[in-house]
Amino acid sequence: MNKTHRALLLGGLCLALAVGAPACKKKKVAEPPPTPAPIATPRPTPAPTPKPVEVQEPFREEKPAPPIELSADDIKNRGLLQSVYFDLDKHDLSDATRATLRANAEWLKGNTKWKVVIEGHCDDRGTTEYNLELGGRRARAVREFLVSLGVADARMRTVSFGEERPADAGHSESAWSKNRRAEFLVE
Repeated sequence: MNKTHRALLLGGLCLALAVGAPACKKKKVAEPPPTPAPIATPRPTPAPTPKPVEVQEPFREEKPAPPIELSADDIKNRGLLQSVYFDLDKHDLSDATRATLRANAEWLKGNTKWKVVIEGHCDDRGTTEYNLELGGRRARAVREFLVSLGVADARMRTVSFGEERPADAGHSESAWSKNRRAEFLVE
């Protein structure tokens, strides 16, 4: 073989290797495509809630509701002024009596159109004269305390009924304790 043939043969061999070598490479097996995730059905987007249309009305001045007019009977029936009670032969104000009178004073200061009569009462033990005097002392003690709390003295007057108008006609300590009192009558 001459040199030319050899060179041609060698050149052809190189060419064959160059062209065929890639064909001999191990083929990569194509991986199967990944399993797709389940497709979520899109939820419909709710339509936005329409904003209420503000209708502006012409300016109107707010007038307060007229106060409820109470009669003297309404005040008595609703118990807006509470009676206070005393110990036997006493006109001193107990702590409970003072607490009740503070509430009465607040009502009186807030309702200045009313005047009040403070009635002093007693149980039926003792003489008529003694009970009239004791009822008067009870009514005056209540009035003085209310004045000290800021109720105008000119809006109050006192009267004593002694034993003449019992709240309970019985003759027991329970009945007598209801009769030793000061009551309020609005005018």
